[in-house]
Amino acid sequence: MNLRQYHIDAFATRPFTGNPAAVCPLNNWLDDDLLQAIAEENNLSETAFFVPTTKGFHLRWFKPLREVDLCGHATLATAYVLFEMLGYADPVITFETRSGELFVRRKGNLLELDFPALNLINCPAPQALIDGLGQRPLEVLSATDYLAVFDSEETIRSLNPDSSLLKQLDLRGVIVTAPSNDVDFVSRFFAPKYGIPEDPVTGSAHCALAPYWSKRLNKTTFRARQVSKRGGELSCELIDGRALISGAAVTVMESTLYLPER
Repeated sequence: MNLRQYHIDAFATRPFTGNPAAVCPLNNWLDDDLLQAIAEENNLSETAFFVPTTKGFHLRWFKPLREVDLCGHATLATAYVLFEMLGYADPVITFETRSGELFVRRKGNLLELDFPALNLINCPAPQALIDGLGQRPLEVLSATDYLAVFDSEETIRSLNPDSSLLKQLDLRGVIVTAPSNDVDFVSRFFAPKYGIPEDPVTGSAHCALAPYWSKRLNKTTFRARQVSKRGGELSCELIDGRALISGAAVTVMESTLYLPER
């Protein structure tokens, strides 16, 4: 049995920037162990699998070590494959996921993710977070991840985290963020517990970042930049409890997976 696979750079306008994801269209679900093995073989921050449903598509995301509940860049990559490679004609795609129904629509030259915004609570900074980042944040909040707030973009760029310490935290990962001089805010994201020391561009992190910066800046639309080595640009809007996250994508590779006989 062979499968077609697409390698897409999401939140990118040219190859080898943004966040890479593998996208595998399926007619029916394969065994979970096989899906996980494919993700481990790809060794990307995410491999997305989808099958058709009556509403649209059932979408799942796998990191090299485990399945996750929500992933932004791989959803963007999947929508890009459907629109640009597979000829999906409707203006909006509905994805049924472990995080409920998600939507992706065309927005000019961009694709817009329609995700649930997260409710953040202030919390004490865990010692493993302080030691793992090497600096004490000005403020720490939590939802799916810890959100650590710092004073400047320069501080965010200078962080050199200890993955062995951040791996001890109880939540998925750590978002670090600060104001910026030329965009509204910058961020980075670390998830060593899931096999990702640093994620290049993290759409799902902006489900927490948008509510935080909306309250702090008293606005609902933002220009954001994730300042990883690859880097990525995002536009965000907060409307009625939804985080609308927009970005571009490009195709890097098409390949064939040769699967073992079942």
